[in-house]
Amino acid sequence: MTARILVVEDERAIQVALRGLLVRTGYDVTLASDGREALDRLAEGPFDLVLTDLSLGKGPSGMDVLKASKEVREETAVVMITAHGSEKIAVEAMKAGAEDYVPKPFDNDEIRVIVARALERRRLERENRLLLERIQRDTGFERLIGSGAAMRDVFATIQKVAETDLTVLVRGESGTGKEGIAQALHNVSNRKKRPFVAVNCAAISRELVESELFGHEKGAFTGADSRREGRFEAASGGTIFLDEIGDMPRETQAKVLRVLQERTFERVGGNQSVEVDVRVVAATHRDLETEVREGRFREDLYYRLKVVEIELPPLRERLEDLPALCARFLEQVAERLERDKKQLSPEALARLGRHPWPGNVRELRNVIEQAAVLSTGDVIEEADLNLRASSAAGEAAASVDTGHSFSEAKKSAVESFERNFLLQALRENDGNVSRTAQAIGMVRQSLQQKIRDLDLRSEDWSQNGEPGGPKS
Repeated sequence: MTARILVVEDERAIQVALRGLLVRTGYDVTLASDGREALDRLAEGPFDLVLTDLSLGKGPSGMDVLKASKEVREETAVVMITAHGSEKIAVEAMKAGAEDYVPKPFDNDEIRVIVARALERRRLERENRLLLERIQRDTGFERLIGSGAAMRDVFATIQKVAETDLTVLVRGESGTGKEGIAQALHNVSNRKKRPFVAVNCAAISRELVESELFGHEKGAFTGADSRREGRFEAASGGTIFLDEIGDMPRETQAKVLRVLQERTFERVGGNQSVEVDVRVVAATHRDLETEVREGRFREDLYYRLKVVEIELPPLRERLEDLPALCARFLEQVAERLERDKKQLSPEALARLGRHPWPGNVRELRNVIEQAAVLSTGDVIEEADLNLRASSAAGEAAASVDTGHSFSEAKKSAVESFERNFLLQALRENDGNVSRTAQAIGMVRQSLQQKIRDLDLRSEDWSQNGEPGGPKS
């Protein structure tokens, strides 16, 4: 479907030039010569993107057009056109919901790239939202939150494989939410009306793990006074989630392999084969390749498990999801305690963003729940957060000198965070400023200005320490 774009520009020559450029690119373009006409066009129907000059003379301003666009349709992308010297106002516009801004004078290629990037980002966000709505509508499952590229890939994989019987291996650090992914796979599959059985392989003793998984016959061992059904039988027709499968004893791994290959097993102490129809989802925080090389994990089982792999990023690599996760946890604790939902202050949210989160989403939930219970006001302040000691790197990024005033200490901490964040982003993108700006959601000119402000040098982000100058 052709994207609909509203161009709001009071200079006739620029208006006509933009219309011609965007029409040739393949967009459906509507023009408005001032803010009042723009508001009228918005009232007639929604647009996919609004490209508006920030300064529109008399009447409603570009900021007014931005606000109206968001009121009509929250997902409409808005790109601001700014005159020289108005970058500060453009930054305020982005805080108010603008997708990007482009300063005058601009070239055609720059407009094409910014418009295409804004539309693509909105398309991906829309697809992500629709997938989440489908999961929630069909199953009531509401624990999946994520707007970044890594989590969008996770959601897309769930959508592709949920209704198949393929074995799935979920990988990620402890606390990243691997069981939630397994539950989502089950809840959107055609097995959703059958049992979902979760087993923590690391929490079961070696002596009892086979009995837990496969059951036992009466008299199989001391204390086995009756036949007992195992977890595989309990999950028949549904899904079994084998969490921390990397900790499973090697002798038990052979029996799990047989279930995957033949769909049969014997109970402990029995000799009669039991058939089972079950989908297996496994998870681990261990490096299974290393476990295989060192002989602790069966290679044949490893390849049977990794038919489909889902990699969950740690929380420190998806901080864009922090506000939404905090909001969800605050809602949940308010419902559980039957209290009004509390809010996080900007300073508290900023402090959460500086924490390294070794415990990932699980640690965040605990911090938010504790703060919601123990804080006295309606707003959770930074002082209400009980964060564990940061790693050395995290402490370095967040450290301040208490010998200075609060404003000076805050400025120092912010500059330290910006410096470390931008250097890492530049390293990951080989010093290419344009690619780095796109990756972190900044305008290229703003990133270049920030590099100058922080006096960042190419040798600081070069992988080999050799100077080379920023690449555009």
